[in-house]
Amino acid sequence: MNGGKTFNWLGWLVLAILLSLWEYGARASPKLQFYIPPVSQILTALGQLFASGQVAGHLLSTLSRFLEGYVIAALLAVSLGILLGHFRFAYSLLETLIEFLRPMPSVAIIPVAVLTLGIGDAMIVAVTVYASLWPILVNTIDGVRNIEPTLIDTARTFGLRGWAILWRVILPGAAPYIVTGLRISLSIALILVTTAEMIAGSRGLGFFILDQERSFDSGNMYAGIIVVAALGYGLNRLFLALEGKALGWRRGMLARESV
Repeated sequence: MNGGKTFNWLGWLVLAILLSLWEYGARASPKLQFYIPPVSQILTALGQLFASGQVAGHLLSTLSRFLEGYVIAALLAVSLGILLGHFRFAYSLLETLIEFLRPMPSVAIIPVAVLTLGIGDAMIVAVTVYASLWPILVNTIDGVRNIEPTLIDTARTFGLRGWAILWRVILPGAAPYIVTGLRISLSIALILVTTAEMIAGSRGLGFFILDQERSFDSGNMYAGIIVVAALGYGLNRLFLALEGKALGWRRGMLARESV
């Protein structure tokens, strides 16, 4: 436990050193400040943006789109993954399609989404769902397939059927794989939301960052980037906290088995 805390403080120390070097380097070269302003200037711009409320609306737009796309992707991918993982014939029918679409860069679907859905929230959410779905789907399929058949057979001998087997055997057994897919998709969803906002958005952090770059306001641009980074960091920390509580039972079970 102490080692983990020491590592965490070392990480923050490294970050502080890098920011200090950034501050010193930018102030030592006035010509560089137009492209890379000092950290203090960026933080001042960030404070002014929040004080004026200018960035708050963009943050809420990005967050709402992210949550909508991520939740829809999770529900679709987990449901479909359980189905395909449990029924091998169903997976064999869709395997080629999955393996064809999954490696394709998700940003390539943005022009198609713009043509079919137009410019707006629906397009951004749809792109986010498409990009976030694949890691969750593949991990859920693997998780279901790695469940020991004897566990399902044992559940049936105790009279469990249908939904009872799903809730008491399949979902708990595949949970670590599903959680891994959900965590991978967390960052993918945020990336696609901000990217889509840059390409075809009129609000959101992605739009704000690109708009400030076009206005040659590098301080505000970097401030927007910091907000996106902080949002991603906060979402990841929140996910880890929820994961620890959700899978605490499994860690306790493994600890008892190892004794």
